Amino acid sequence: MKNDAEPPSCLQPPIFMVGQDSRGGWVVAEKGGMRGGLFADRTQALRYIRSENGNRPYAFVTVTGVFELTIAPPSAVLPQFTADATRERRVA
Repeated sequence: MKNDAEPPSCLQPPIFMVGQDSRGGWVVAEKGGMRGGLFADRTQALRYIRSENGNRPYAFVTVTGVFELTIAPPSAVLPQFTADATRERRVA
């Protein structure tokens, strides 16, 4: 029996987007927004991607047009928890 379901995201290699910003720098951003950076040239950008994904092929997508690096505060990336969400629930 063939299983066509995708593997869990933790088993999938990260996918990066790479392109140039308005000043000619090379921007790399992981699709999930957790990793990335600004590089002087395309070679350095691709070297970073290879180092982050275990040298797997097809790990990036080239973005056409202007691709600006955006940095979100940690609170925008991490889920927010309220006091109620942190309570431990015990079952007898």
